[in-house]
Amino acid sequence: MRLHHYFRLFPLRPYTAKFLLLTIVHLESSMPPYDDWNKIDEEEEEELQDASMYETKRDVILFCIDCSESMLRLYDDPRYEDVKTCHVYTALEAAMQIEKKKIIVGPNDLVGIILFNTIRKSEATSRTQGSEIKANTYLFQPISPLSAPKVQELIQLLDVAREDPEELRRTFPPLTTGRVPMGDVFTSCNWVLRDGAPKTASKRVFLITDEDNPHPSTGSRQLITSARTTLIDLTQSGVTVEPFFISTDEKPFDVSRFYSSVLLPTNLGDEEEIQEDSSVLPESISIARIEELLSQMRFHETPKRALFSVPFHLADGFTIGVKGYGLITEQKKGAYKYFVDLGDRMEVATVRTTYVDEDRQAEVERNKIVYGPELGAGASGDNDEEEDESGGGFGVRVVKTGSRVSPQIKKPIRGENLCLSKPFYSAEELRSFRTLGLEPGIKLLGFKDRSELAFEDNIKHSQFVYPDEMSYSGSKRTFNALLKSMVKKNKIGLALCLTRKNATPIFCALLPQEEAKDTTGWTDPAGFHLIPLPFADDIRGAPIDEAFRASEELKASAKAWIDKISVKNGSYPPDSFPNPALAYHNEQLEASAFREEYDPESFEDLTEPKTEMMHKRAGHLMREWKKAIVEDPSASLVVPGAGSKRKADVSVDEAEIKSKYESGMLGKLRVDQLKDFLKSKGQQVSGKKAELVDRVSDWFDSH
Repeated sequence: MRLHHYFRLFPLRPYTAKFLLLTIVHLESSMPPYDDWNKIDEEEEEELQDASMYETKRDVILFCIDCSESMLRLYDDPRYEDVKTCHVYTALEAAMQIEKKKIIVGPNDLVGIILFNTIRKSEATSRTQGSEIKANTYLFQPISPLSAPKVQELIQLLDVAREDPEELRRTFPPLTTGRVPMGDVFTSCNWVLRDGAPKTASKRVFLITDEDNPHPSTGSRQLITSARTTLIDLTQSGVTVEPFFISTDEKPFDVSRFYSSVLLPTNLGDEEEIQEDSSVLPESISIARIEELLSQMRFHETPKRALFSVPFHLADGFTIGVKGYGLITEQKKGAYKYFVDLGDRMEVATVRTTYVDEDRQAEVERNKIVYGPELGAGASGDNDEEEDESGGGFGVRVVKTGSRVSPQIKKPIRGENLCLSKPFYSAEELRSFRTLGLEPGIKLLGFKDRSELAFEDNIKHSQFVYPDEMSYSGSKRTFNALLKSMVKKNKIGLALCLTRKNATPIFCALLPQEEAKDTTGWTDPAGFHLIPLPFADDIRGAPIDEAFRASEELKASAKAWIDKISVKNGSYPPDSFPNPALAYHNEQLEASAFREEYDPESFEDLTEPKTEMMHKRAGHLMREWKKAIVEDPSASLVVPGAGSKRKADVSVDEAEIKSKYESGMLGKLRVDQLKDFLKSKGQQVSGKKAELVDRVSDWFDSH
C-alpha cells in the first residue's frame, strides 16, 4: 500500500508517524546515534543541491535612470526649506546610498549607472563598456567593483547639485525631441552587463522612470514588440529587470499604457506561454512616490537566491521543478579577514584546513579519512586487556590501522564480556545513514484538511516554494493548477522532503498561498509554504496554569490605549527598523572606508520607542487603565497554594562514609546512600546491598 493511501485511510497526525520513514526507505543497516562520529564537516553540511548558491555569490546592479525633461524638472525639496531638487537627483542619491551600504556588507559586488534620454555622449575612445551603447544613452559609471573613490565621485556630484540645482541639467542635458526607444535601452543594458559583469554573478537592472507611455506615436506597436523582444533577450541571458516607477499627484503612473505589455515575469517559461499571458508583470514591480524611492530599493537590494532547487514528485513518473526561498534571514556582521604583513604590503591570508596523521606527522588526504565510534574508555591500546581482566565493561577487539570490519556481536556465555568489533565508515556511507538513501527532492504523500495544521506544528521557519520552469517544462502550469485546487478545497499537502544532499528527510506541510495585493501595491506571490512538521518528541508538554480573566470593562480600557499607539496598517516592516548594533557597526566601517570622522552621538536608534509621542497620544488612557486595574476585584485575590511535604535530607558526605568504613559500620548505611557515593566515584551501582558495601570498601582500600 502506498503511503498517501495510508494517510487517506487512517487520520494519523503526521508528526506522530516518526517511524513511517522506515516504510518508505529500505534501510539495510541501523546504527546507534553516536554524536561524536556521526558528524561531517560543516563545509559538507552546508552543501546544497542548488549549485547556483556558490556560482552567484557576487551581485551586479545596473541603475538605469531616465534623464528626461520631466525627471529633471525642479520642485521644492520636502526635507529642506528653500532647496530645489528633481527626480534624477533623488534617483542618484538612492543609488549612492545603495553603493555606500554595499561597500560594507557586499564588498565583492559590482554596481554601474547608465542614463537614457540625454544628449550627452559617452567617451568611446577605446573599446570599453560605453563604446557600443545606443544613441542618447550615457554610461555614467561602468560596472566595476565597489570602491571608495567610485562612491565619492557620485557624492561630489550630488554635493554640487545640492548647491546648484541646475548642475544635473548641465551635466546630463535632456533629450528635447522624442524619447529613446525602450528596446534600445534594454539593448544598451545588455551590452554593458555583457562586457562588465561576471558570467556567474546574479545580474539585475533597476529601471527608474516616471513616464508610463514612452512611445505615444503611431508606431508604438512596433516599438512595444521591439522592447519586448530585447527584454526577452536580456532576461534569457540571466538578467532580471526590477522597475521602480515614480508616481506623483500631478502625473500618476499607469502601467497598463505601456509596461504591462512589455515587462515579463522573472521566471520565464517558453515563448508560447509568454505570448498567452501577456499581461503578467514581474513580482518585484514597485510604484511609489519619489520620497519612498530609497525605501523601496532597500526592499529589493538583496538578490533573491534560491536556497534549493529540487524536483517535486507529484506521483510516479509525474515530476515538476520547484525552487525554495527563505522568507526570514538574520543579517549579521561581515566575516573578518586575516592579513599578513609582508613589510612593504599587506596581503589577505588564505585559510586552509589540513588533516595530519599523529604517528607519521604527515598530511592525510581527505578522501582517505574514515569515521567510527569510540566505544568507551577501553577502546584503544592496553586498556582493553585490563578491562577484560577486570570483568567490567565491554571488550573491544583491536583492529589494525587501515583495516575495515563490519559490526559483529558475540553473545556473552557464562559471564563472558560482550565482544564488539570496531566499525569504520566512509563519508559517503555516513551521508547515506543520514539521508536514508534518498535523493534530494519533495514527494507528495497526500492531503489533509486545513484545520489539521495546528499552531504548535510550526516549530521552525518555513520556506517558500515557487515553480522552476527552467528545470521541467510546464512546471508553472501544473504548479498553478495544484495550488488553485488546494485553495478551492481548503486542503494542505503532506510531503516527504529532502532539500539538501546531506540533510535528514523530514515530513512537511504544504500550505497554499494565493496571490494578494494590499493598499500599498505590494503583492504576495502565489506558492506553497513548506512547514517542517514536528515529531512527537519535538513538542514539550507545557503545564497549563490558568490565571484570573480580566473583565470586559478592563479589556475595553486596555484596547483604547493600544489602538492609539499601534503600528500603521497593522503590520511591522522590518526593513524600516534595522538592528541598532549592526547599524552602529556599519556606520563606523563606512566612516573608516571614506576616511571621515565619525560622531557616535549622531547615531539614531530607530528601534527606540517614541515615548513622548506615545504618552501624548494615549497617556490619559494609560492612567485610566492603571486605575481600573487597581480597582478590579481580582487584584486583591490570593490563590491558596496547596502545601507540599518537604523530603528529609538523607544525603551523607564522604567524611561520614569514611568514618563508617574505618569503624566497620558500612552496613548501617542505606542502599540509596551507598549508590549515591558509588555513582559520584564513577563505580557501578548495580547489585545487592552486600555487593555495594564490598564495592565501597574496595574503593577506600585502593584510595
